[in-house]
Amino acid sequence: MNIRPATKADAEAWLAMRMALWPDAEPDALRGDVTAFFAARSEPVMPHQVFVAEVDGKLVGMLELSLRPYVDGCVSSPVPYIEGWYVVPDLQRRGIGGALVRAAEEWAAAHGHTEIASDALLDNAVSEQAHKALGFEEVERAIRFRKALKIG
Repeated sequence: MNIRPATKADAEAWLAMRMALWPDAEPDALRGDVTAFFAARSEPVMPHQVFVAEVDGKLVGMLELSLRPYVDGCVSSPVPYIEGWYVVPDLQRRGIGGALVRAAEEWAAAHGHTEIASDALLDNAVSEQAHKALGFEEVERAIRFRKALKIG
């Protein structure tokens, strides 16, 4: 297994994993994020850093890391935040996800950050267990609301 920063050559495989992780998202939006990440830029984009996991020459996992100005339960700013974390289903629970998180932690520490954060949906018990197994502590639970507004 090789964990490394994503390169332009990884774009299509990374996009495929994003589409698997967020199947309800607009494919063009997911592709746009990948394109923006690799484009020459003067301002940071989200994600800020991407790590991929490679096994036998094939990409099988990814972790997207952003820098958020504020994160509930954290004391520093900005906070490296795991926005997306995915391992192909056939290879889950084999240490690949943990290796991706460790790469993100090492990157964050090397850049002077003192904490890292993430989230999981309330009904995603597998993600919750994975986070806790890697030493994350739960800091809060939330239900988010939205309401469409009528214009005019």
